[in-house]
Amino acid sequence: MPGSPDRHDMPEIPGFVETATLIAPRPEEGPKDHTMVLNMGPQHPSTHGVLRVVLEIDGETVVKLVPDIGYLHTGIEKTCEAKFYQQVVPLTDRIDYLSPMTNNLCYCLAVEKLLQLEIPERAQWMRVLLNELTRLNSHLIWLGTHAMDIGALTVFLYTFREREDILRIFEQVSGQRMMTSYFRIGGLALDLPLGFFDTVQSFIKILPEKIDEYENLLTGNPIFINRLKNVGYLSPENAIAFGVTGPPLRASGVDWDLRRDMPYSSYEKFKFEVPISNDGDVWARYVVRLREMRESVKICQQALDGMPEGPIKADAPHVVLPDREKMKTQMEALIYHFKIVTEGFQVPAGEVYQAVESPRGEMGYYVVSDGTAKPWRVHMRNPSFATLQALETMCVGRLIADVVAVIGSIDIVLGEIDR
Repeated sequence: MPGSPDRHDMPEIPGFVETATLIAPRPEEGPKDHTMVLNMGPQHPSTHGVLRVVLEIDGETVVKLVPDIGYLHTGIEKTCEAKFYQQVVPLTDRIDYLSPMTNNLCYCLAVEKLLQLEIPERAQWMRVLLNELTRLNSHLIWLGTHAMDIGALTVFLYTFREREDILRIFEQVSGQRMMTSYFRIGGLALDLPLGFFDTVQSFIKILPEKIDEYENLLTGNPIFINRLKNVGYLSPENAIAFGVTGPPLRASGVDWDLRRDMPYSSYEKFKFEVPISNDGDVWARYVVRLREMRESVKICQQALDGMPEGPIKADAPHVVLPDREKMKTQMEALIYHFKIVTEGFQVPAGEVYQAVESPRGEMGYYVVSDGTAKPWRVHMRNPSFATLQALETMCVGRLIADVVAVIGSIDIVLGEIDR
């Protein structure tokens, strides 16, 4: 059948003796031990991308679960080695395509560490503002699709209404709705357009009441509550052991947020709370993310109220492209532009790891320089890859329908899992 996975490509599951899709019991087990192998995905809508989950089920109860990844492999990490440092930025947009600016920021911070660049305060605050808008954008997509997985279709239309406002803000500042590539090594790509702050202010002013609307539809809904509460439990010990970070970790009671605990880009100057829950189930992850959205609104407001004046790029003409207006009148600026674009810029030899708090957890970039204009190695530490390891622990013993709820609650993006 076209598009169907080859049965010989299925991951080996110890103890299975396969006959078609039925598993023949060993004689000593008896007929009560009949189980079935079921493929969920890689095109199932509730797998949130091209994830294939191989389930062993007894009736409707999950006995074993094996995630099968790699359908979206792009080779981005290897591609980085053939690009100038500044050319890698557009590649980072595609790692987690729901929060591209977070990836832009993490990579830029890593290279800026190697270059020992001092980034202007205005650029740092703008990065914080746009990263929190990115977090809101990502959480809105998560909430709409997660609710739709459970059967609450209306919420999807509500959340995408507000997401559209955020995408318009991104387009206003960068010219692109999704793959913005707006953060650059040394600062920002472009100065802010007229009316940008007014547009952001108007949006964050109305967003809290929109979040109230989502909660009115979901938080008190008995069907939604019953589908989420006491489902997909993950203990704090298991969360730490699997390397889970972000909302799933905090929903298991572990108080850890890189914005507060290992601050970057001036986050130490912002006041916000880190939402925590000790329940560790799908419901807790829902509550934590909704509270995070409200905290992101507060951070955006602080950024607007205290936005510093000054340049948006570091004073490093050998690294940062000159303003286009200067290129038209100053020969030196034109020469710098030509050399950076055609030859890149050399980065001192060394290695660095930089981590940021993405909407899904700890996003880290490990960059190794050999002193040339191209990175010797770029490796991404992606939160979705680590969180997916915990899927079986959360699903074994639950119903197939609960697998749908659990996958939605961990908010994975296959672009950063496969790379």
